[in-house]
Amino acid sequence: MVTRWIQAEIIAVIGGGYGGAAVAKALDAETGAEVVLIEPKDAFEHAAGSLRALVRPEWAPNVFFPYDRLLERGRVVRERAASVDAHGVTLASGARVDADHVVIATGSAYPRPAKSGLDSAAEALAALRATHEELASARRVLVTGAGPVGLELAGEITSVWPEKQVILVDPAPELLPAFAPELRADLLSQLAALGVELRLGTTLAEEPPAEPGRAKTFTVTTTDGAGLTADIWFRAHGVHVRSDFLSGELAAARTPQGRVRVDEHLRVEGQERVYAVGDVTDLAEAKMAGYAMQHAEVVARNIASALRGERPTAVYRPSPVPSVLLPLGPTGGVGQVPSPEGPQILPAETVALYKGADLFTGRFAELFGTAPDAAPAPDASPATAGAGASA
Repeated sequence: MVTRWIQAEIIAVIGGGYGGAAVAKALDAETGAEVVLIEPKDAFEHAAGSLRALVRPEWAPNVFFPYDRLLERGRVVRERAASVDAHGVTLASGARVDADHVVIATGSAYPRPAKSGLDSAAEALAALRATHEELASARRVLVTGAGPVGLELAGEITSVWPEKQVILVDPAPELLPAFAPELRADLLSQLAALGVELRLGTTLAEEPPAEPGRAKTFTVTTTDGAGLTADIWFRAHGVHVRSDFLSGELAAARTPQGRVRVDEHLRVEGQERVYAVGDVTDLAEAKMAGYAMQHAEVVARNIASALRGERPTAVYRPSPVPSVLLPLGPTGGVGQVPSPEGPQILPAETVALYKGADLFTGRFAELFGTAPDAAPAPDASPATAGAGASA
């Protein structure tokens, strides 16, 4: 049977991050619709690899993937969305992209070095290398925030400079409380072996006098009255959801935290042809790259159904068992994935095989068409891909 696509239909995807790039690629390859990806950056920034890029600047180019080979028939518009409604996008330039289907995939902002916040890959590379020089000169490194990003940063730093003292400060009384006790015990053991100092259940009474990522010796006090001296610090907390541009009836679907309410088909609340994927969604799960790519699969299937004149049937339900692949450098780390028996704990060797060795750069090279001869990364649950991409 020959599938007849509605050729005139336009799909606007706002945001070219993990979920946006994946849904745009799938719809461009599998439907006859015109896919328009709206993204101000000149290259996809693989945030899950940015922490390794910080400590290994020769590896940093692996973090960036140009958009020019992502779509075969669609187009990428290098602009920022000023306003998005149920019928399309008004760009910062004032130009308009009218669309029959809209996918909101604008993700979130996060402090450097996890996300650069820059639109130019060349500028982002230069910023990483400059911060590397600052870090290289420091003996004691303070990281505020002991979630996945802070933990991965500690692991990357100690893998290159085992002599550096890394201090993690977090107001929570324990690490990764949502995960199995066995995972947390393994994590604590590995951190102790790396010499990472944990100060949990407290926070800084005031910010250090230097900017994050700038070398300057300082002493600060934590809220429990202890002193702490370091030569450089990084902030590994503070997510800002990018949804301020939603207008009209779409703005009504935003939560007070800026996330977008969606139904089981990932349609924006009250909408038939507007979807959301990734960090911007108000789903009860961690905001990780792998989940965003799972969202993209569901949305691509549902829009393809709509183009055939059918009702959407693909459903997304967050797993009750949280997943993570959390490298501590190229050879260490902890992992947890769902199984029929409950949480399955992964040893460091498996975490390194699936993620730590190359941080999934092989599969993104395949997605973006930048290394057609590269072997794909070992298969892993998509839910765990890029676990440290966002906190």
